[in-house]
This record gives sequence, structure tokens and C-alpha cells, in this order.
Amino acid sequence: MRAWLLICFAVVVAIVWAIFAHLHPPDRIVMAAGPENGAYAQIAGKYQEVLARDGIHLEIAYTAGSAENARLMAEGKVDAALLQGGIAVPSDTVEAVGTIFYEPMVFLIRRDAPIQRNPANWSGLRIASGMPGSGTEAAFRDFEAAVGLRHDANTHVQMPYSEAAGAVLRNEIDIAIFVAPVDAPYLIEAYGHLSLGVLPLDHVEAISRRMEYAGVVTVPAGGMSLAPVLPPVARTLVALEARLAVQEGLHPALVNRLAMAAIELHGGRGIITDPGRFPSIEGAGLVVNNTARQLILEGPSTWHDWLPYWVAAQINRVLLLVLPFFFVVVPLLRLIPAAYAYVMRWRVWRYYPEIRRVEEELVNNPSTDDLSDMQVRLAEVEDRLAAMRLPTAYRQSQYDARLHLELVQNRLSEIRRTRLQAERSSNAP
Repeated sequence: MRAWLLICFAVVVAIVWAIFAHLHPPDRIVMAAGPENGAYAQIAGKYQEVLARDGIHLEIAYTAGSAENARLMAEGKVDAALLQGGIAVPSDTVEAVGTIFYEPMVFLIRRDAPIQRNPANWSGLRIASGMPGSGTEAAFRDFEAAVGLRHDANTHVQMPYSEAAGAVLRNEIDIAIFVAPVDAPYLIEAYGHLSLGVLPLDHVEAISRRMEYAGVVTVPAGGMSLAPVLPPVARTLVALEARLAVQEGLHPALVNRLAMAAIELHGGRGIITDPGRFPSIEGAGLVVNNTARQLILEGPSTWHDWLPYWVAAQINRVLLLVLPFFFVVVPLLRLIPAAYAYVMRWRVWRYYPEIRRVEEELVNNPSTDDLSDMQVRLAEVEDRLAAMRLPTAYRQSQYDARLHLELVQNRLSEIRRTRLQAERSSNAP
């Protein structure tokens, strides 16, 4: 019995270990950001700090931008990525945590440059429209299509954000285009130059409606910089919504942590956003992950206050795994002692059919040879019963079987004795 208890305990421990091993998430995640020291890299660094509190190491993969991020996600080379609005992901295994912040399209020019405010009329300009593989390059292509501007109407210069503002100052280019948060490091630096300004476009609302994934935001006066005051008056800008994307198979607990980090980092009040505007499941352009959807819409459950994050994040999965254990496995475990008792008794009961057959054969007036055969068979049964080792609690059935066997043996011996006496009497002269 003690051995059975140890086996049952081992089974329970193995099941519990298997459940928690299945639920426990990896402690490492790779996120594709953008160029090192860029806005996306800066944001990824904030996610890195938040996830580190739970012992999760977020490795940042620096890339050319959103287009490369999308390719890495499609190829399964990263677990998560920051994606600019409108960047398509050529894969159906990528999901969105949600949209997480606005990225206005900022057109940086020299204040004295005679550039028309209607972009449909741009011609012969030198435009830094993004590096290959960047989201800016893709967004400006869509911008050109929206305003009806031919791509070859202007000269496009491939230049990183970090150099674009200086190139405008040196009159090497006419317009530097940025698609980034208003507080991106390269924009903050550019705002400090008095000779630089943001070109206020005409027809912003119409342009945004021609870009399927774009919207409009208003930057208040002084929203970009207070010294100098930029913009000097409120400006309406075309804006995209950046997204946080994850692989479909990413562990739910890690998705939970990323969504919680998004709420913490992007859920507050900003220059162009109201509290609670982000993260959002609207406008993601991708299927929204169910774990993230529930967390964004309903907020964290009370389980998060007193359970490990990876358990609280998967409480429904935990219940699906644990409840069957308690309602099915535990009752089955209660049957184990009864099954053990049955097995112990069966070891004795299996000899009763042989004893019963001998009893029935004795009724049919067997011959002397049959009696000898039956005696041998009973002797074999007796030897097996005597050699049997049973726990003390089950020896009574063994004793009962041996008593029954002894009665049959005595009866057989009596019949043989009577048969031998009859044979002697019949052979006497």
C-alpha cells in the first residue's frame, strides 16, 4: 500500500510540474525596433526596462525601420516589433497588441524657403524621404499617391534622420520628412535651430482621408518646443498610428507583459494624446491578439495583485488545466485504494475456479485415476497459495482460500479412502 501511495504522489507531482512547465513563459524576447539611437530604439529601451522588472530580458534588434521590422516578423526572426501605421506584414502569423502612439508626418524646412504649402504642387525639390527599408520611405510613397504627386517630380535623397536636419540647414536638401513621435530625439535637436521650421500643409484633412491608415492630430503652440516656441501657433498634421506586433505563437504571459507595458508607457496624457487613447485595438491593420484585446478592453484582473504574472496572465488556461485535475483525476485517485484492494484479493480469487471444478468433479463419481489427478491439481494450488506474499490487511482472504482448499482435499481423501476400502472388500476371498 505504501508503494501505491508513493506512486500516486509521484503522479500528482509529475502532473503539477507538467502543468506549470507548460504555463511558465520563456525569459527572453527579441523586439525589432529601428536605427540605433532612433525613436523606436528609444521606445524599445523603455519596454526593456519595464519587462526587466519581471525578470524578462528584452533583446533589441536594431534595423533600418518599419519595413525591415515587418520582414523580420514575417520570417519569424523576431518575437515582436514596432511597426509604423500602414506597413503591411506579409504573413498571417503576425498579430497586433494594438496601436500605441501617434507618429505625425513632420516636414522640416528652412523658414526662408519658398516652398508651397500644397504638396500637390511640389516640383524640383530635394527631399529626404527616408532610408531604404524605413517606414518613412513607405509612408511618403503613399503620401505622394494621396496628393497626386509623381515620384519623379522631385529628387529623393536617402539620408538618416540624424543627418537630415543638418542637411536642411546647409541647404543640401529642401525638405526633410520625419514620421516619428513629436518628442523623437532628432526632432528635439532640430527644434533648437531658429532657422528651421515645420511646413504647415494645406488640406491636411483631405490628405489624411486619402491615406487609408492616416488620421489628423493637432499639435498645440509650443507642443514641440517652448524655447523657441514651436509651432508658434497650433498646427494640424497628418499622423499615423504606430503598432506593436507579436508573433501569433508568442507565449500569452509575454503578450500580457507587453500589453501591460504598453498601457504603462502609452496610456497617459501627451502633447497630442488624451489619457487612455492608447493602446487601442482599433486601426491596428492586423488581427489583434486575444490576450492583449482582453487586457486593453477590461484591464488587468484582480489575480495580478497576488499571483505571479505568468499565472495571472493565463488564469483561464490555468483553470482549464487544473479544474479537470480536481474533478477527474482526484476522484480517480480516490479509487486507487479500492483498485489496490481488488488486485490483492484477485490474487487469491483466481484459484477458486480450480477448487470449484474439483468440487464439481467429485460429485460425478470419479475414477481412482481422476482422484489422483485432482489431488495433484489441489496440491499445486496449495503450493501457490502458501508461497503467496500479501500485505497483512489482505491475508485473511488467503487463509479463507486455504481453509476451503483443505476442506476439498479432506473430502477427496475421504472418497479415496472409501473407494480403496470398497476395492479391498470386493477382492477379499
